[in-house]
Amino acid sequence: MLKGLYVAYTGMINEQNRMDILTNNLANASTVGYKKEGSTSQAFDDVLTVKIRDASVGRRIVQRVGSNNPGVKIGENYTDFTQGSFRITGNTYDLALAGEGFFAVEFTNKAGETSTLYTRAGQFTLDRDGYLRTEDGDYVLDAQDRRIRLNPLLETKILENGSITQNGREIARIQVADFEDYNYLEKYGETYYRPVEGATPKQGTAEVKSGYLEMANVQVVSEMVNLISIARAYESNQKILQTYDGTLETAVNQLGKVT
Repeated sequence: MLKGLYVAYTGMINEQNRMDILTNNLANASTVGYKKEGSTSQAFDDVLTVKIRDASVGRRIVQRVGSNNPGVKIGENYTDFTQGSFRITGNTYDLALAGEGFFAVEFTNKAGETSTLYTRAGQFTLDRDGYLRTEDGDYVLDAQDRRIRLNPLLETKILENGSITQNGREIARIQVADFEDYNYLEKYGETYYRPVEGATPKQGTAEVKSGYLEMANVQVVSEMVNLISIARAYESNQKILQTYDGTLETAVNQLGKVT
């Protein structure tokens, strides 16, 4: 009987994890460059119910009692890197990538350490010194991993190949990086990614679109439908727990009573 309690409990924990991921997607539905996340589930192995050190059958004999499934366990989370929709802004320094690839930025953490991170969020601006920065103040890097510095007084054009020109002269070329396998990218914050051991970099093939922003690839209606489904599944497991609780209470307080 107690097995049902554990099955329902693991089901509730799994649905809670799915709910956390889904609500984070909804919260970032309007975040530029955000890529939605998903979760997987898997069953526990069915070979855990065995007898060991049982004197009635022999202490050296391992006897299988029967099949027992203790419920579900949380699997791996994943990121959906599909292309998001474009929003027209008309701002020269608002950039979107059409195709596979990432912008490279020089990120500085709270300890003052710098590293290269990657993002699809192209909401860039020029600071007073002419450096191209992200909304968080990180430097955008060119094809040679250098900071991009422009003259803020001159008209700027950004071509689809990432070339930045002023007065008809190429000043820099925006780096468009990519990786062989996105499974080796670790999410850092909401829109940044950093490669982990095993990541293989390659040249990105995406076109740079000036005056556009790539929005989140979250489908709000679809996420709301999933939200209702998760809530109902959680409630079903909750009712199972309540049913088992009532049954155990009856067994303890009523069946053992001496009349």
